[in-house]
Formats: sequence, C-alpha cells, structure tokens
Amino acid sequence: MAIIIRMPEVLAGASEAVLSNWLVTEGAEIAVGDVLAEIETEKATVEYQAEEAGIVAKMLIKPGDLADVGTPIAIFTAAGEGEAEIAQALADAGAASADTAAPASVEESAAASAPPAPSEPVAAPAVDTQAPPAPAGGRLFVSPLVRKMAREHGVDLTRITGTGPDGRIVRADFEAYVASGAPVVASSAAPATPVAHAAAGVLEIPHTGMRKAIARRLTESKSTVPHFYLSADCRVEKLLAARKDVNDAKGVKISVNDWVVKAVALALMDVPDANVIWGDSAMSKFDSADIAVAVATEGGLLTPVIRGVEKLSLIELNAAIADAASRARSGKIKQEEIEGGSFAVTNLGMYGTREFSAIINPPQSGILAVGAATAAPVVENGEVVAGMVMTVTLSADHRAVDGALAAQWLAAFQRHIENPLGMLI
Repeated sequence: MAIIIRMPEVLAGASEAVLSNWLVTEGAEIAVGDVLAEIETEKATVEYQAEEAGIVAKMLIKPGDLADVGTPIAIFTAAGEGEAEIAQALADAGAASADTAAPASVEESAAASAPPAPSEPVAAPAVDTQAPPAPAGGRLFVSPLVRKMAREHGVDLTRITGTGPDGRIVRADFEAYVASGAPVVASSAAPATPVAHAAAGVLEIPHTGMRKAIARRLTESKSTVPHFYLSADCRVEKLLAARKDVNDAKGVKISVNDWVVKAVALALMDVPDANVIWGDSAMSKFDSADIAVAVATEGGLLTPVIRGVEKLSLIELNAAIADAASRARSGKIKQEEIEGGSFAVTNLGMYGTREFSAIINPPQSGILAVGAATAAPVVENGEVVAGMVMTVTLSADHRAVDGALAAQWLAAFQRHIENPLGMLI
C-alpha cells in the first residue's frame, strides 16, 4: 500500500517548515534511516530521515516550498504499485491529487481552468484596489503558504480581505485577488528584499525565520524566567599553562572554552541539585551533564547540546564541540542536537570582552557567560602580584535554583578552573 510522507514537526511546536532540498530522486529505493531531504526550520536546516521504507513514487512539493506540518510532501510505494495506489493514498489523505497536495505557483493558479460553479453563489473575496495598507500595529492573519506566495509575487496582503476564520487570508483569497487583475505592489511593511531609504540612509533587512525565533524565545525568557546573576573572578594562570602543555604534547588545539565547558560539567556533578530544569508541574533533575554551547552562525546564534560532558576527555570534548559548531554553521545540525540540556555556556572572551551577562535559553536553568582572560593585579600571600583573571557571570533561573545553591555551583566551577589538572584525570 502506498504511504504518504508528511512534513515533519522537526522543531517542537512548529506549525510550518521549508523543504530546502530533496536528497533523493523519484524512483529511489529508501530504507528506514536514509536521509530524504533538508528541512529548514526557524532555528536551523536539518536532515529529515525516512521513518518508512519504500520507493519514492512522487514528490509533492518542490525545493523552497513552505508547507504546514503534516502536509503530504511525498509518496512511497512498494514494488509493483502504481498510479492507482498513489491516487488511493492521496484520497485517503484528503488530497484529490498530487497537484492539490503541492503548493502551486500563482501563474499556474491563474491559468488553471475555473472549477464547476457551486450549487449556491459564493461571494468572491473582496478586493479593494484603493485600500490603504493596514496600520503598522494591525494584526494580519495569513496562512504560511499565502505569505510565501505573496513574497514571491510582490502582492500587498493588506489589500486582500480574508474569508477564513478571524479574517485569515487563505489561498483561495489570494488566487482570486491575483485573477482579478488588482495591483500587486508589495507592502512596504514586509519587503521581500532589503529596501534602502535614500533620504535616511537606512537599509531595511527582512527578518529571517531564525532571527524571529531568537527574538521570540529570548523575549519570552526575559519576560517569564526570573533571572538572577552571580559573578566570579577566576585565576587562570595554571589553566593557561596546562592548556599549552597538553596542546604541545598531544598536537591538538584544545581551547580555553573546552576547559570551561568541562569545568561546568564537573561542577554540575559536584552540585547535582543545580542540574535541573523547571517544568509546569515538576522539576526535572539530570544525572548527566548535557551542556549547550553557543555557536555564532550567519543566521544567528545556535546552541548545540553536547551530551554527557562529564564522561568526555578534553580531547573528545574538543572534537565534539568542533564538529557540532561546524555543522551548525553549515546548516547540517540535526534538530535533536539543539534541543534539551540543562545548562549553557557562551564565551565572548575571544573578542576581548571582559565581562557580560547572558539570557537563559529555556528550558535550561542556567547559562555561564565567559569573558576574556586578562592580566590583572591580584593579592597572593599578602602581596600584590601580576596574574591572569577571567571573569564569569552565571545567569540562573530562580524558580529552579536558589541563590545559595547557585553560589555553591559557581564555587565548584571556580575550583575546577583554578585547578585544571583535576580535569585531566
């Protein structure tokens, strides 16, 4: 029996995604676990692996198409099955044909022959060619597919009256508007490409999905998570010396950040009550240190999670972070690799930043902001001597971690950083 392959929910809570690229062709035999396509979410481009085996009989959407989660995107068949089985599978899925399952272009829609007239007259979506754009603060309800079609064809959505629930503009509204020959000048509120304002010298850059996701999540975090902050000045002369010795002896390039992530993990093992996340009905406590490491990418900040850091050697940890960072920057990170974890590390020390505080990425309960190691006068045995100091700032979720507990954790972290040989055992 033919199998419908649907757009997956690769990001928890996502309602839509873009199929960036098919990695298979029609007629290919697919086994469970084979990579079918690259799916672009708000956070990253991820590889979609087959959950069913079969032959790729038909692809229902094209690279670049935006589709709601659950939309049919392909059909698998078994050997010997043909068009009859495909048609039956589409009918069972609520789609009359592959064409209706796939997003159609505006030109195709306008050129298509009109469907049979309904038994009762149905009013066409209202078209006001003179209507001014909606106010900047107004709410415009538009289906994801229509929004994409409008971007591609320069249609001002504020000129279309939606007939869906709450005035939502649906595909039929859009197609009727285009068929009417009404103006299709794009609204300046949502430019498809950067728009230069000559007088002001301002370039407007449309938000990417990832940028919107970052903005939404961080705004939610600062609005709903009660942050508090603790800082510590860590002596790192021993760490810098140990790092040089290890790198010279092993021919590797372990970074200061690798040592920091390892110290974070060991501190979570020392203070297990801090290795928790807040939930609506209960807190979840972890027995391993799954640490999210901030990676700057062209599209924004991603935080791949390194699992079981307490069990990894520094060389293994260095390789794991480098691999995750490389795939994050190239858009090849898997969705499950950027979810979960109880704690995060972000480091701006390489830019010379001495001290800063970071915003927690829920559901994680803490994030450590790491500054640069700088030369500074320090008191040692009653005397002022030259030292190397690295300032770190802990942002903690007060719902899950109390002040005293956070202070215990920070003290444990500082012990490990200032006594780095213990991290080599």
